[in-house]
Amino acid sequence: MSPAPPSSRKLPSARRPTRASGHRPGPRSATRGRRWSWRTRSILAAILAVVLIFAWAILARQFAALSNTSLTRFDAIIVLGYSADSDGNPTPIQLARVTEAVHEYERGVAPRLIFTGAAVANRFVEAQVMAHAAEAQGIPESAVLVEPQARNTIQNACYAVRIMNQHGWRSAEVVTSDFHLKRSAIIFSHTPIEFKMHGAPSLEAGSNDSGHAFSETIKTVRYLLWARQMEKCEP
Repeated sequence: MSPAPPSSRKLPSARRPTRASGHRPGPRSATRGRRWSWRTRSILAAILAVVLIFAWAILARQFAALSNTSLTRFDAIIVLGYSADSDGNPTPIQLARVTEAVHEYERGVAPRLIFTGAAVANRFVEAQVMAHAAEAQGIPESAVLVEPQARNTIQNACYAVRIMNQHGWRSAEVVTSDFHLKRSAIIFSHTPIEFKMHGAPSLEAGSNDSGHAFSETIKTVRYLLWARQMEKCEP
């Protein structure tokens, strides 16, 4: 009996496996995923750092002590500078500070006023403009001292306290705008004098309180991060 002839049916050829839709990424895809992951983490870390820095500034302002003494009479009243207008006349903010300082002088809070501020925004020296405004309101020239070099609040504090040290004065009421009180208090807390902050009510209707608050927070961040070291001044 002869053997059966081989079957004419062809065996199915081996099929190349197809990729499933949920295949695992190759090395290149995995590297790309990791790269985007680190970039995202860096962005999130930067955002978190900014949030923490602003929170630090807000808390520093919130808990700033507006006085380090119980005194009600002082050796001097320090009036912090603000720019005059382009014609050399006091702006409303500047005039408000002068007027409040004059009221405090008339109440007998201190026997003299120290006006501090250079020509920062224009050619007019802030301290001189404020001194002239105070004299126009009846303050005798003998009770007025002018500090014309300070270009920011750190220098306002430093140079005014330097004048006080030269005369042996140890205490001051510091007059400035309400929005400026807390940052100024943080700065004056690093000086050797006894001080009390005093706010000057605004003379402007509908003043931009939110804008001032944001600006002061930014300036507080700048002070906390580097200005207090980089612009450190010895009275």
